[in-house]
Amino acid sequence: MSEMRFNPITLDWVVMAPDRALRPDDFHRQGLEHPVRPAHRDDCPFCSGNEGLTQGEVARIGVPDGSWLVRVVSNKYSVFDPVLDLQRKKQGTFRSMAAAGVHEVVVEHPRHDLDLGEMEPAHLVRVLSMYRERYQALRGHPLVESIVIFKNQGQRAGSSLEHAHSQITAAPVLSSQVCMRLQEARRFHELEGGCLYCSVLHDELLAEERIIEAGEAFVAFMPYASLSPYHTWIFPRKHESSFDEISDEDILELAGILSRLLRRLKAGAGAPDYFHWYVSIVSRISQLAGFELGSGTYINSMRPERCTELLRRIVL
Repeated sequence: MSEMRFNPITLDWVVMAPDRALRPDDFHRQGLEHPVRPAHRDDCPFCSGNEGLTQGEVARIGVPDGSWLVRVVSNKYSVFDPVLDLQRKKQGTFRSMAAAGVHEVVVEHPRHDLDLGEMEPAHLVRVLSMYRERYQALRGHPLVESIVIFKNQGQRAGSSLEHAHSQITAAPVLSSQVCMRLQEARRFHELEGGCLYCSVLHDELLAEERIIEAGEAFVAFMPYASLSPYHTWIFPRKHESSFDEISDEDILELAGILSRLLRRLKAGAGAPDYFHWYVSIVSRISQLAGFELGSGTYINSMRPERCTELLRRIVL
């Protein structure tokens, strides 16, 4: 039987329709070949030794011999332009301005054949530390209103290059989705006198059935109203409004939880006081179809309790 669940953070009503699901094993598409990738490709702009194929370097974590472990470069196909004048224009209902901002690429490892989940947790510490470093630097940009760190894993998720990388955008506006979440967090804070995100985490810890891993500083779980199969959140236990407040000690724990979670997913699925940062992992298993696009309501073909159970069974 289908059920509609409400997500108090995204304000989405999600249709849980397990009868529409394929068997979990069918998410690993039969006959799909995964070619072995070489450790280095001469034509890959992100491979070590091919630095001349990328745009200007912004930052790096290097080693004494001059090589690098993590590298940040300007995005060759940037969404934003490095200008300081917004050039706002308005004619009736037509409004526009310059796409002023920053778009960077974080090359996560010198090797071509490693995905983020295959890297050692110690290396993930370096990647997360670079995220924090760039976040802190971009907060000082005079036009930046929002910073997003995101990663597309694989072609189906929208990645155009197979070498492990993520992206950071710094935009001059807040998206409507971010504005909505800020407004809802503020409303909850005013009505309930607390943090919406802390309250959701508290309730999930009490329920236990969707908890994948609980550490001293972070909790990985599948939200009660997950938008899609294996949709996973990692919440910090400590109430902090911005990612750049994370400590070195907490980065160490987050790297370990993230490493284990990514390996589980691969095996299982082929600022203001009222705000609270978190990590969201969306497994691109199902695709949006007519109902979702027409109504704005998601259909999830696997209940989060079932997905959690499958991931818990995986021995690492």
